[in-house]
Amino acid sequence: MNNKKAYNIYILIKAASHGLFMMAFTVGDLYRLTSAHLDPLQLVLVGTLLEISIFTFEIPTGIIADLYSRRLSVILGVFLIGIGFILEGSIPIFSFILISQIFWGIGLTFTSGALEAWLSDEIGEAYAGSAFLKGTQVSQIGGLAGITLSTIIGLYGVNLPIIVSGCLFIFLGITLISVMPESGFKPVPIQKRNTFKHMKITFKRGISMIHKRPSLGSILWIGLFFGLYSEGLDRLWVAHLVKNINLPYFDPVIWMGLIWGMSMLLTYAAVNLVQKFINMANIQLLIKGLMISSALILIFLVSFGLVNVLWIAICLYLAIDILRQLNEPLYTTWVNHKLDPSIRATIISMSSQMDAFGQIAGGPITGWIGRRYSIRAALITSSCLLSPVLYFFSKHIQSDSELS
Repeated sequence: MNNKKAYNIYILIKAASHGLFMMAFTVGDLYRLTSAHLDPLQLVLVGTLLEISIFTFEIPTGIIADLYSRRLSVILGVFLIGIGFILEGSIPIFSFILISQIFWGIGLTFTSGALEAWLSDEIGEAYAGSAFLKGTQVSQIGGLAGITLSTIIGLYGVNLPIIVSGCLFIFLGITLISVMPESGFKPVPIQKRNTFKHMKITFKRGISMIHKRPSLGSILWIGLFFGLYSEGLDRLWVAHLVKNINLPYFDPVIWMGLIWGMSMLLTYAAVNLVQKFINMANIQLLIKGLMISSALILIFLVSFGLVNVLWIAICLYLAIDILRQLNEPLYTTWVNHKLDPSIRATIISMSSQMDAFGQIAGGPITGWIGRRYSIRAALITSSCLLSPVLYFFSKHIQSDSELS
């Protein structure tokens, strides 16, 4: 390995950042609900603005990382994320919470891709793959630590884990200024770059690929519907448990810590089982798995919206969350199937953007229904928004030509 120091710093960033994110996320929706008193529409709009910020700034921040410095991009991102969390946790007012999403959403785009590109530059592509895998493993450890700390600190104030997370992100940024190297980065001179021209050509090739392989069109539509239903669930499940079912015996912060912790552990175990027993090269099997998983999510989500018994509601939510986590690698594998390597990133980006479009469009719809009628109605609406994917999956299963 060319640069052991860079490898160690990458591991530190992955463990620390995921732990700090989980520290804020564990109590985030509970804080917005109980301290800021946001209604269902406002809860969803917070997520919508975050998605818009990420979608808008993903390309510009990527260009900055390529033109000037991956190290600079990562450090700027870490600082902006910290500022966003401190702002949100300090002022429980809807408008300030919205502004905070812009800060940490832009910060996320500064770090997204730049961190991995920086590591590849520093240690070499041959070693990067194993480092990414190790980074994923330590992220899980960091996440569990973050959930635990959030639960303990949150007992003294539901906003405190968010503020502490933001402060620690700032501290991480200051630390990186001192220790993060950048010796392998060689920026291409601006006068030699034709970034947007290259993007336009690649995008056109991606569209051409969709015409040649019609199944890709359906795959992207499925990505859209995945996004349409998910935002309402992500933003309203906590409100449903707190307002419609109630969380007895313990402080709600403890309940959030338990649910997030169980979800992470069960998902980790489920992913390991899938890796052992499912042949990821069998595309038809993957499509059937995605169809069954999506159908179960739909059924469980309707049940989650209707149920009044706490332990059943928690079991249903955990089942939904695990199935969603399992869907991600299956769906990504399907998207990748028989793609031209030169446009693979573009097609994957298109699928991600379709998901983002879905979240931006579907969130306000379910949020308005939650405000106008009930949170239960909003969750059931989310399940309805997912239902069209069953048609697209069945279409592929029935047609051998679509599987090519």
